[in-house]
Amino acid sequence: MRRPDRLFDLVQILRDGKLHRAADLAARLGVSTRTVWRDMGTLAASGLPVEGARGVGYQLRDPTVLPPMTLSRDEFEALRLGVALAAGAADPTVARAAASLRAKIGAVAPARAEDMGSDSFVFASEEAARAAPHLGLIRRAIRDHLTLSLGYPGPGGAVRLRRVRPLHLDFWGRAWLLTVWCELSHDFRVFRVDLANPIEHDGGAFMPEHGKTVEDYIARFATA
Repeated sequence: MRRPDRLFDLVQILRDGKLHRAADLAARLGVSTRTVWRDMGTLAASGLPVEGARGVGYQLRDPTVLPPMTLSRDEFEALRLGVALAAGAADPTVARAAASLRAKIGAVAPARAEDMGSDSFVFASEEAARAAPHLGLIRRAIRDHLTLSLGYPGPGGAVRLRRVRPLHLDFWGRAWLLTVWCELSHDFRVFRVDLANPIEHDGGAFMPEHGKTVEDYIARFATA
């Protein structure tokens, strides 16, 4: 059995959350106990929440798992490109997660998919590179409902400082766009992140209100 296939089978066995002895795993997979020890070390190093030790057994704790799925060659290439782009992000949390995800994909990918050629190079636009330092803060603010102080140039070029409720972040090929509820305009606004400066947490927070959520923004333009 190829090692990627064996690692995939190990994960499937461990998904039940029970404690499995290395000797039992070895018998099911037709390999030596020492091989199972090495494989479990590989899975743990890839970021899977594997707990256990030699002589005790191994257990997978609270994993986030996806159901088995079949990808076409084009879909697999799109996945690899997306992970490569995220791995080059300025946000270190996203970059580390992408590197871990790339290792997991490589561990279970069939040989034919791995033989598609060396990893593609993914180059972000200048706009995306300028926006990258702000993305970690923006994502946290969206998730935790934190208000931001955001400076943005007006038609004449003068920067106006706004207090905003960040609602949604999109990437449109070259630029990151941030949809907000703007306290200055008392309305929804969409800003290019690379043009905004500064972007800072102002210490405030907000609760979602009817008429000021991203669903309200989408509904407004769906009926326009």
